[in-house]
Amino acid sequence: MKMSRMFMPTLREVPAEAVVVSHRLLLRAGMIRKLSNGLFTYLPLGLRVFRKVESIIREEMDASGALEFKPSVVVPGDIWRESGRWETMGAGMLRVKNRVEQELVISPTAEEAFTALLRSEISSYKQLPLNVYQINTKYRDEIRPRYGLMRAREFTMKDAYSFHTDEASLDATYQEMGNAYRRIFKRCGLSVIPVRADSGAMGGSGSEEFMVESDVGDNNLILCAACGYAANDEKAACAPDPVRSGPGSVATDESVSAIDTPNVRTIDELTVFLKTVSTSFIKTLIYRAVNCELDLSAFPACANLDRKKPASSNAYYPEAFFAVCIRGDLDVNEVKLAANLKASEVELASDADVERLTGAPVGFAGPVHFSAAPIIADLSVMDMHDAVTGGLAPDVHFQHVEPGRDFTPWMVCDVRTVTAGDICPTCGGVFHAKKGNELGHIFKLGYKYTKSMAMLYLDENGKQQTPVMGCYGIGVDRTLASIIEEHNDEDGIVWPMSVSPFHAVIVPIKYEGSMKDAADRLYNSLVAAGVEVLLDDRQERPGVKFKDMDLVGIPVRIVVGDKNLPNVEVKLRTESESALVPLEEAAARVSDIVKSALAATAGVAG
Repeated sequence: MKMSRMFMPTLREVPAEAVVVSHRLLLRAGMIRKLSNGLFTYLPLGLRVFRKVESIIREEMDASGALEFKPSVVVPGDIWRESGRWETMGAGMLRVKNRVEQELVISPTAEEAFTALLRSEISSYKQLPLNVYQINTKYRDEIRPRYGLMRAREFTMKDAYSFHTDEASLDATYQEMGNAYRRIFKRCGLSVIPVRADSGAMGGSGSEEFMVESDVGDNNLILCAACGYAANDEKAACAPDPVRSGPGSVATDESVSAIDTPNVRTIDELTVFLKTVSTSFIKTLIYRAVNCELDLSAFPACANLDRKKPASSNAYYPEAFFAVCIRGDLDVNEVKLAANLKASEVELASDADVERLTGAPVGFAGPVHFSAAPIIADLSVMDMHDAVTGGLAPDVHFQHVEPGRDFTPWMVCDVRTVTAGDICPTCGGVFHAKKGNELGHIFKLGYKYTKSMAMLYLDENGKQQTPVMGCYGIGVDRTLASIIEEHNDEDGIVWPMSVSPFHAVIVPIKYEGSMKDAADRLYNSLVAAGVEVLLDDRQERPGVKFKDMDLVGIPVRIVVGDKNLPNVEVKLRTESESALVPLEEAAARVSDIVKSALAATAGVAG
């Protein structure tokens, strides 16, 4: 390819809208342009990189035995009603109607589409296991799309879905896909951190995220340097805190008694007023849960039964309320809470709902004598003694509270937000934290979709069974952006050879006379050798050409100047010094550099 035929509108200034490195450099290097908020167009140079990332993903998926499909992006809304996610996906899912008033969905994900397709095709255990995938466009109506390709509204993902007769088969594919992901990210030149994760709206049991460290990451990673434990803070667990001494650490025989606490509502205010420490308080928060699937018929004040979910005996509550208790120095992890409540989301209740359920203003909720809603107690609460809680009345708190004696939680579970400094449950080491962005996520979905959508097959005995399912996703655009986040310097992008738009660029000082003849000969030799090469034949100053090529990040630069002929300068983007190479040897030298770099990451499939 010659630059005179390339569309590469580079920018000298950093666009004000771009706050992360990848967004700035993709715009400056003329690789993408914004069409609208959260909607981007790949320009030719950026599309070449995108196709290479896509190709690596496809090669590894094919090598794993997964079969590629190409489903439609627009799918019937009926299949989302079958799965129960028509309601739970919320405003992020773009719903439309066609001219005959059929409800349609612009796919934010494809579990429903693949399950609906394959339930009509799979009838026997002999057809399982089956692992299928797509690399396709998705749309999620993000409230605040930001960071360029990192969080756009329209994006491309690789989704794979596997169907199995038993958990052992699912486990094998889950491990195989995890290994394939590690190979994919290695070939892309990425340093990923695999972490335990919450399955969220996807459902299912086990899941693992593949993260890259980022200062603007959406996720907090909890890590143990001693044993390698790694988890998203939405999933991270910690060991019980060491046995404490002092207030709230010793059981009391004293009965619960009320104390006046005028205008004292927060934990900080209480510690000062009562001259004690935050660990002696049981903090009680009233939460509103959306689309809860627990049986709350014993608590008529906290929830109204709306309907039955399809193919499920569980009650479905569009809205329900819970009293969540946790030690005063800790915070509630709302993702963990939603998972334990089998709810699509949770949020703090309004002041009006708090007062309706507790009979007191905000700040005086407590579990003692409370019966209007189920009490959810964090594990930390059950290790407390002689505690202080809200008194369910204005300006009143209870003291000498003993969990188990003075109140019995409806559910005891881990809803604590784990932070740096907490203790690793595996080895007893001390956690540290990093910010990260998710590139890939693998799930053991179980029967969430195959049961709700009535996917059946006949087993060896001719009996109908439901297949168990796995799901495996990678964000193609986000992977591309993350490569830039990891591989850049003050001059621009530094592409790994495996994903660079071109392997090499030839830069003649002037594209005329002997320099033109030498550049053309070298260009033809490299093309014949299978090297992807760009020839900068523009009538521009050498400094402009060099800056552009550093910005674009092509791994090998060959400078052709009349002062050095019959030698040329060969310089790697990752190095500061260049080497003089005879023109007749340059094509072979550059070809060897390229092939050696590609070989370092090629051949890893399988």
